[in-house]
Amino acid sequence: MNRLNLILIIFFFLSACQNKKDGVPTIAFVDAFEDNTIAQAKQGFFDALAANGYDEKKGSLNVIYRNAQGDIPTLTQIIRYMITQQPDLIATNATLPTITAIQNTKDIPVFMMVSGTPQLLKLTDAQGKEPSNLYGVGENIGYIDTSFGLIPLLIKPKGSKIRVGMVFNQSEPQSVHTIEEISKLAAASNMELISLPVNASADVQLVTQSLLSKQIDVFFANPDNTIFSSFESILKACNEKQVPILTSEAGLVARGALAAFGADIYQWGYQSGLQAAAFLKAGSTKDLHWEMVKQRNRVYNPEMAKKYNISIPEGFKPL
Repeated sequence: MNRLNLILIIFFFLSACQNKKDGVPTIAFVDAFEDNTIAQAKQGFFDALAANGYDEKKGSLNVIYRNAQGDIPTLTQIIRYMITQQPDLIATNATLPTITAIQNTKDIPVFMMVSGTPQLLKLTDAQGKEPSNLYGVGENIGYIDTSFGLIPLLIKPKGSKIRVGMVFNQSEPQSVHTIEEISKLAAASNMELISLPVNASADVQLVTQSLLSKQIDVFFANPDNTIFSSFESILKACNEKQVPILTSEAGLVARGALAAFGADIYQWGYQSGLQAAAFLKAGSTKDLHWEMVKQRNRVYNPEMAKKYNISIPEGFKPL
């Protein structure tokens, strides 16, 4: 064991001892990275718990919290450490913590949020059976056609076709699946899709600049954790080239995208938190199962609409 790993283990142990209080439930919460969008889900999750009597500030809940800062080896260490602490449940915010938690425990309930369905995450077994300890709230990409359909409604092409640019993380199963589906949608809608892969957040800025050099009319920000964590650099590059951003994620509109049809990230976390609260109250997962996202919205950013001189149709909520 190297020195850094030893220091991490000692730090985790000492901070957990400080966090735990006897006689109240303990949850472990794992963030994939620092990000304003997925932070909304975390807030929603804890708000739902507090509304049901589980509040760390009031001493009715123990919380062990860690953020992997986008580093997969660190994420694996965090998940394995949290399992040793035997929490009542593990809450996973975004795709990779959900996958990692399920890969490492079959006994502790895992409540996911900002994550794909078990099928998209390839967490089902050979018979198609889902993990027995997976709960919380997931999302498929069935709504993507509506999100992508906003493009011809709002964007005028410079040429004969609307040229749509996308960046996707090829290591995220739901991101790869999204690209495959959007390729079909683009072809059916007489749009040209130009997509480039990335392997990590550090690659996003360079890849986005390369994409923008291909004279795209609009950037489509798909539900990809790498997009979430690198959105400000994408936004800066697109604004400099006068390319608006459309997305399937409402949280990105508040951060500078033009418009979206997609999940309310705060409500996504809140929905998962209600499930977690129900489990803590009952002490059993007997009547629980993972759920699909319930709340999606059409939203737009007034500042971006003004910047790009785009008229927003009725039915969109300003953020």
